[in-house]
Amino acid sequence: MAIAKINALFKELRGAIGKEIVIRQVRGKTVITAYPVYSKRKPTPLQKLYRDDFTKAVQYAKGIMSDPVKRKAYEKKAKGRQSVYHYAIAEYKRKYGLKKGS
Repeated sequence: MAIAKINALFKELRGAIGKEIVIRQVRGKTVITAYPVYSKRKPTPLQKLYRDDFTKAVQYAKGIMSDPVKRKAYEKKAKGRQSVYHYAIAEYKRKYGLKKGS
């Protein structure tokens, strides 16, 4: 890990360069690190549980989107610029999704 001195070139620079290095700001300093490798990490049981729950929410939303009658009903429920798809996911999470502490 390298820490760059405040320099006009690095002061506002952020992001990844290829899949080799990452440049980010930490406590006001520019830090250059190796690109993270996530492929070797195994998800925890809790992460699997939440990912499965979200997968079910997406399936629910896709079901709403594919049914013209349900989609029309959800268009009336969605407020402002919210899409039917995102409203359906939020509704699933409220009604059937995992609850904190359970």
